[in-house]
Amino acid sequence: MADSQNLLHITDDAFASILQQAWSKPVLVDFWAGWCGPCRMLGPVISELADDFAGRAIIAKCDVDANPESAENYEISSIPAVKIFKNGKVVREQVGVAPKNIYSNALTTYLS
Repeated sequence: MADSQNLLHITDDAFASILQQAWSKPVLVDFWAGWCGPCRMLGPVISELADDFAGRAIIAKCDVDANPESAENYEISSIPAVKIFKNGKVVREQVGVAPKNIYSNALTTYLS
């Protein structure tokens, strides 16, 4: 399954500006790596969330191998790790694969 067109691929250089631009919207970031089996399992769920929440939240993926600064800044020690940001701050985190409704319910909580 290909990534959704609504899914953003975030880099070290763009991370802070994306959080600022989306100040009033929740931002879900999936920290992942291509070699990680559970990350690949979670990928389609993240793409579905990007479509489900299009226009209401920002859904992004951050490859920890290509973006080590972001992984270090947000203390990623195990992947997949999903963090939800609101007003630039982490408000929720989930390490490991969880059912889609866990992420959906968490995002819905932070919609303005």
